Amino acid sequence: MKTVNCATYEGLDAKIVHVESTLTKGLPSFSIVGMASTAISEAKERSKSALLSNEFSFPPKRITINLAPSDVKKEGSQFDLSIALLIALDYLEDDLSEWFVFGELGLDGAVKENMQLYPLMLSLANQKLVKKVIVPHASLDKLSKIPNIEFYGVKTLQEAIDLLKNQDTATPSLEQSSIEYPFYELQKEKYYYVKEYEEDFADVKGQEVAKRAALISACGFHNMLFEGSPGCGKSMIAKRLRYILPPMSGDDILDVAKLQALDLLEPDFKPHRNMRSPHHSSTLASVFGGGSHKAQIGEVGLAHKGVLFFDELPHFSKNVLEALREPMQDGKIRISRVNSKVEYPADFLFIGAMNPCPCGNLLNQARECRCSELEIQRYKNRLSDPFLDRIDLSVVMQGVSVNDKVSYTSKELHKMVVQGHIFAKRRGQKSFNAKLNDVEIEKFCVLDDEAKQTLEMAISRFDLSFRSIKKVQKVSRTIADLDESDVIEKKHILEALSYRRR
Repeated sequence: MKTVNCATYEGLDAKIVHVESTLTKGLPSFSIVGMASTAISEAKERSKSALLSNEFSFPPKRITINLAPSDVKKEGSQFDLSIALLIALDYLEDDLSEWFVFGELGLDGAVKENMQLYPLMLSLANQKLVKKVIVPHASLDKLSKIPNIEFYGVKTLQEAIDLLKNQDTATPSLEQSSIEYPFYELQKEKYYYVKEYEEDFADVKGQEVAKRAALISACGFHNMLFEGSPGCGKSMIAKRLRYILPPMSGDDILDVAKLQALDLLEPDFKPHRNMRSPHHSSTLASVFGGGSHKAQIGEVGLAHKGVLFFDELPHFSKNVLEALREPMQDGKIRISRVNSKVEYPADFLFIGAMNPCPCGNLLNQARECRCSELEIQRYKNRLSDPFLDRIDLSVVMQGVSVNDKVSYTSKELHKMVVQGHIFAKRRGQKSFNAKLNDVEIEKFCVLDDEAKQTLEMAISRFDLSFRSIKKVQKVSRTIADLDESDVIEKKHILEALSYRRR
């Protein structure tokens, strides 16, 4: 029996598939077992034609190909090359089990690209499961950005056969291409950033409170809600936030690249975080993912490591808003179906924007609100207290004035975020402040005596829940990081409390 490796998708991540073959005496037959899809079953004809076209005599034996583990459904044409190689090299005594082989075969033996190859390789690289890979030569340019993997490109089945016959002398087809962006190194980890601001905070005049909250949100990855009249700058600030977010590690960049590939986009390996902004009419399945047979990723999953922006927040369906509570809290999405149960990572920064009332004029001094008290109450009741309790920063936007001026550019705000990020990492903290667990809060959110007294008074006066208390501690930790203060002071607690929803 001979074995090479390939992979298929199980949820969002790639799962290794061991392709095994046996050629035994008996009536000639060719079977593929192991929950193979139609595309894999058709590989029998493609492999047979490719072998015969390259002057191989198809062996008159009982050929069995097993795709292990057998309880995982396999899909895709990337198994073609591995199946053909096992048949052609049955006589070879060398061990092939360390090799991964990907490629679709043409009838003439040409090795072609496969749409699933790129996200599969990114997922395997993230999991550090692969070292030596045979891939279509046409895919090498795209794959060159993936680190720590030796890629061997082949154009034909014959080239792949010759490669495995002489594997001891084989050399990788390309040099590894490093991530070519500025970076700094902390705790033996490189963090990459880019100074490109397609949309700049210099365009936002006034709104100093909102811009300060956006800075805190970006530095600590705190969920934020803007409330204000139409046209006051809620969406402007939200769209510019992604450009001032903290630098990304190499693994973060690979995660984002994999999501871009799943979204059928060309990965750019740029240290810019994703931003997803679904329309308020989006269905539950499109936002969270789903499907009766194969669970697909949705907008929330695609926002992993980036920003999820809900404009016109109260107009989203109640089911969507309530289902959002768990990923906001846990950073994961769990989709359960009869045929599959899938868990996606969803570690995102949530930004919401809403009007103060259905007509939008409640906070506008120049226009009269046309809504009744009952309409306003119904509008606000669409957001439940458990959902709002997961919002770290609530900001009421200021009115627009002709005297409003530019105060900060994105470049200046990004510099502050980077300084706060470095300050947090140097004390040994791995997570963003918003993602700290109870043990980490106790360790890193150290309050001085005045700050403790202030927090105790706030707990008593505002009847804060346990989640709200931790939220205040984490927000004040971020404010202290921006001030480069080792301990949380009274002024940091007071500012954190000022962003509490009233």
